[in-house]
Amino acid sequence: MEFAVSRAGTTRVTLHGGSDTTACDEATEQLAESLKHLAAEGTIADWEIDDAEVYEHPTAPFDPYTIVLEFSVTVVVDAEDADAATDHGAGAIDDALETADFDAVSYTSSAAASAA
Repeated sequence: MEFAVSRAGTTRVTLHGGSDTTACDEATEQLAESLKHLAAEGTIADWEIDDAEVYEHPTAPFDPYTIVLEFSVTVVVDAEDADAATDHGAGAIDDALETADFDAVSYTSSAAASAA
């Protein structure tokens, strides 16, 4: 049986930006490109970026911004039941984000499965 497994989390992007707004916009664009690539490969089925905030402001003129981004991703897995799907889907999400080289991923929710 097919299940859609979703999980929400955060990641950080470090970059040079002209202001809080441009840094957040650029970080969001970078994350979106990575997630679009994963979706195009079929590694993830769906994604959403929920928010972007400055995590660490520059301390000097040439220091970078660190932006924390909230996101959610969904994968589709075949499994016997929802519990097995949750375990398999959580692993698939971990693998996909590791392959995409996301920095400092932390999950804000447990993986949740629903029949697809």
